[in-house]
Amino acid sequence: MLGKRLISFLKRTPSSSNSSSSVKSEPKTKSWGRKAVSGALICLTGGVALSALDDLIIYHGCSSKAMERASKNQAIIDAIGEPIVRGPWYNASLAVAHKRHSVSCSFPVSGPQGSGIFQLKAVRNGDDSWFSFLRSRDWEILIMEALLHVPSNEEKQQTFRISVSDFPPPVCKPCTDCSSPESAVTSREEMKS
Repeated sequence: MLGKRLISFLKRTPSSSNSSSSVKSEPKTKSWGRKAVSGALICLTGGVALSALDDLIIYHGCSSKAMERASKNQAIIDAIGEPIVRGPWYNASLAVAHKRHSVSCSFPVSGPQGSGIFQLKAVRNGDDSWFSFLRSRDWEILIMEALLHVPSNEEKQQTFRISVSDFPPPVCKPCTDCSSPESAVTSREEMKS
């Protein structure tokens, strides 16, 4: 390629000094247009690359938090075993919303006894400055589910859906009749009105 340019440069004849000014300005216009298009394409490519990098950083932060939470969940460990390994990023699904403060993500995982998919919804708090792009983000997982597929020795295969939460479900208590004197007075006053 360099050789072709060198040969074409040497074959060019110098322009005569008697040529009109419109002929001289035409190559400058073409050169300026090409530079503008090249600059626009470079900016567009850089923007797409930065967006893809930001999505990859978001995926890594969310999936790392989910893997940490899954490694502490005994039901998931019993189903697919330890160690739990995150699948490749290109098999993941990521959707961001609300100026990249909310994310919905799903990614594959595997263990010695089976495989599955983790699905989560997470939010982050913080500012939207240019420097926040460079810092790691702390995501708070709101909802997380594990869809696990465990093959067995028999022809039956088992599929589990495990909800992973930091807070255990509340303990069910039987309802009690609240007949305190204050509530009885209030209910009588409401009946009169």
